[in-house]
Amino acid sequence: MSRQSERSLVSGCDTKKTMETRRRRLSLLLLHLSLLTSPGSCSWQEHGGGDGLRDSFVRCVARRSPATADLTRLVHAPGDGCYPSLLNSTIQNRRFASPGTSRPTLLLTPATVEEVRACVACCRALGVTVRARGGGHDYEGLSYRSLRSGDDGGRRFAVVDVAALRDVRVDAARRVARAQPGATLGELYYAVAKGSGGQLGFPAGICPTVCVGGHLSGGGFGPMMRRYGLAADNVIDAELVDADGRLLDRTTMGEGLFWAIRGGGGGSFGIVISWTVTLVPVPTVVSVFTVHRLLLRRGGDGEQSLLRLLTKWQTVAHALPDDLFVKATMEPKTIDSRRRPLVVFKSLFLGNCSNLITPIHHHLPELAINPTDCREMSWLQSMLYFYGYTNDQPAEVLLDRTLQPKDYYKIKFDYLTSPIPEAGLKELLTKIVQDNGGSIDIDPQGGRMSEIPESDTPYAHRRGYLYNMQYFVKWGGDKNVSYEDDHLGWVRGVHDAMTPYVSKNPRAAYINFRDLDLGQNVEGNTSYEEAKLWGKKYFRRLAIVKGEVDPDQLFWSEQSIPPLVVGTRNDGLVSDS
Repeated sequence: MSRQSERSLVSGCDTKKTMETRRRRLSLLLLHLSLLTSPGSCSWQEHGGGDGLRDSFVRCVARRSPATADLTRLVHAPGDGCYPSLLNSTIQNRRFASPGTSRPTLLLTPATVEEVRACVACCRALGVTVRARGGGHDYEGLSYRSLRSGDDGGRRFAVVDVAALRDVRVDAARRVARAQPGATLGELYYAVAKGSGGQLGFPAGICPTVCVGGHLSGGGFGPMMRRYGLAADNVIDAELVDADGRLLDRTTMGEGLFWAIRGGGGGSFGIVISWTVTLVPVPTVVSVFTVHRLLLRRGGDGEQSLLRLLTKWQTVAHALPDDLFVKATMEPKTIDSRRRPLVVFKSLFLGNCSNLITPIHHHLPELAINPTDCREMSWLQSMLYFYGYTNDQPAEVLLDRTLQPKDYYKIKFDYLTSPIPEAGLKELLTKIVQDNGGSIDIDPQGGRMSEIPESDTPYAHRRGYLYNMQYFVKWGGDKNVSYEDDHLGWVRGVHDAMTPYVSKNPRAAYINFRDLDLGQNVEGNTSYEEAKLWGKKYFRRLAIVKGEVDPDQLFWSEQSIPPLVVGTRNDGLVSDS
């Protein structure tokens, strides 16, 4: 989620007081809707439907977590009063908030670690599979929905929503932080910067409402990855509730499982209830710029100039100094009722403007940036800037958990191991201006990303992977739901058109950018043999870890890691990448 066009930008005329008042009101609304609801606010209906299971679950939790005095706060069935509002509170993709979406048999909202343990243990005892949810940003909604309901032959499943576990503790002297899974990236960034006097930061994504539980478990890339790697590369410990309800840390879970949860994707191995991460030094002043290159007329000198710029950018962006990140976004801009291609270059440099302009002029003179294009700010403010808040809004905006607009959208993803030739760039510029189209982000890797050994984490896209590429389309409002197929057709068409130019054997994907078009597990028959046809785009040796820690697949979804037990006829497939 890295494009300015996605954002509902705050007006530059908003004062700090107005922003703070708005943040407080929105935080109170979230508090009302979240699992911290006051006792008695969730009414339980009379028996019927899923209530029999609910009652059995309540008895189980009462035995395993006697400190939980008010079970109406913890256990919710579809017939209960606040089930709909709790379920919908963090669903970000409105495609999966419709009445026809398969809902969880139970929605569980633990507020303590012991309650998480009790929920997992009781799900196992009652034969209910588990899906963990934090901020609800899962692009395919698999953290809170199923493709088939229990009444339609699908599995009964419970959602364990960990949004209430959101504590962040910073130890600036040791340069570490401990964050619970429901904390947002914005909350983590704010705590790190304030706790270190602006001297430390953390390399992760730019969407402040994404929760750390899912972000770190899938890898977590952002504008400092070329200097410090992924978010997952900077995890030094974790606490996880496994399929038996045990609470494990790095020592007790073992290095195999600790390896798997740092990039193997959320929800396949257990529920991470805290991450301990290494913080990184950041300068007091960082620099940013955003420059726009609009193509008014196709086929002339302007197009050739833009193509030369894009070609040159592709050859150098992944090889720039590690402190310098320059990404490109292609999006449509409407002028005189016509959609025209716009390319936006956005940069973060860990230093001041005087030290940024020189390398840009040396490595990418075609960009022709001016000193006036460059702005200096704190690292914390740069995280707001990259999200789209460019008018010096207060850092407290990062604490607003409701910033992300709820829309209908679809995202697909690719990796590039070589630059896109001119023919492919022309095709992208054509696709961008089509009706029902969206935007395309291209983020450079290289730097530290190429230095970390491929085997260190499940994120294997290291040396030789130059860029990642995101195709994004959205449509908002209930009136546009009927046009879903047109928008989906556009994003799938762009993905297909890029086939000759992207990674191959396999065509790589990123597990934090879920895409059910690639394939999915089959209810009741999830084997490595079948899942490898699509899953090798996501995982390597993860299936062995799954076979060791959750062979019965308590943690299951349509794209969870399938178990592979060593010694079976399938174990020779583990080397597939």
